[in-house]
Amino acid sequence: MASRLFAAPSPHIHGGESTRRIMGDVVLALLPALCVSTYVLGWRVLLTTAIAVAACVLFEYLIQRFMFKRSSTIGDLSAVVTGILLAFNLPAGIPWWIIIIGALVAIGIGKMTFGGLGCNPFNPALTGRIFLLIAYPVQMTDWTTGIPDTVSGSTMLADVKAGVYGVSEIDFVAMLGGHMNGSLGEIGSFALILGGIYLLCRRVITWHIPVSILATMALFALCVAAGEGGDMLYKLPLFHILAGGALLGAIFMATDYSTSPMTHTGMLIYGVGIGLITMIIRLWGAYPEGMSFAIFIMNAATPLINKYCRPKRFGTK
Repeated sequence: MASRLFAAPSPHIHGGESTRRIMGDVVLALLPALCVSTYVLGWRVLLTTAIAVAACVLFEYLIQRFMFKRSSTIGDLSAVVTGILLAFNLPAGIPWWIIIIGALVAIGIGKMTFGGLGCNPFNPALTGRIFLLIAYPVQMTDWTTGIPDTVSGSTMLADVKAGVYGVSEIDFVAMLGGHMNGSLGEIGSFALILGGIYLLCRRVITWHIPVSILATMALFALCVAAGEGGDMLYKLPLFHILAGGALLGAIFMATDYSTSPMTHTGMLIYGVGIGLITMIIRLWGAYPEGMSFAIFIMNAATPLINKYCRPKRFGTK
């Protein structure tokens, strides 16, 4: 027979995307924020990022080679992305050995325990970050080690929550440019926004998750600020979007394919949930930041969201 009919599972038409291409786009989108963070915090940013990336790649290779006995997939760049995102959730001056522990937890527990890329229910970088925050709370909240004196001290979220100064005293233009304390990925809001626009243009992500998260946070903050009156009505929502890990989490971490819902309706529900939990923790919880915990909780809710927000089958009404 000259022609044969083959039966195979979907998808039947390849869109041209590959894991390596998608992960490469994420790396490129993170580069502006990495440059700004390096400019503001110094050379330790590059060292922290390099250690995190190298450790994540090495652990993934070793686990696949000697435990799973299968060929390595480090060429798809997913371990590189995990390493960069893990570094972006750490202080610049954190000890090197803590970075390696975080990488082991992120790859070994957050990713490979469940079978590798695409099988993990929780974002691997967040798994490592939350573990380190619980295991090493002092080092994870120390913003002074190895950082120039001009940016030493606590984060803006912590200062505002503690009443050190009010939101009305904050320079939002400076925040956009990176002149604030925090982890590597909290520095330079404008650079993170540029990276998000790039991912949208490349169709790596859609607008549903980032917009629903940030809009929910802004609306929640607006309702709280209504009781304050005056300039708080617009400054409090803007502050919560620019401060902390809101932009990093909304654009780069909550949009992880493996841990976020499949449908647009599910994405909106998922994003609203993250925004609400983040603001509840920020305003009334023990921690000044709640984005990591919010994403982690909604990662766990993703299977339930997918169950009730299923796409219509092809050909059905």
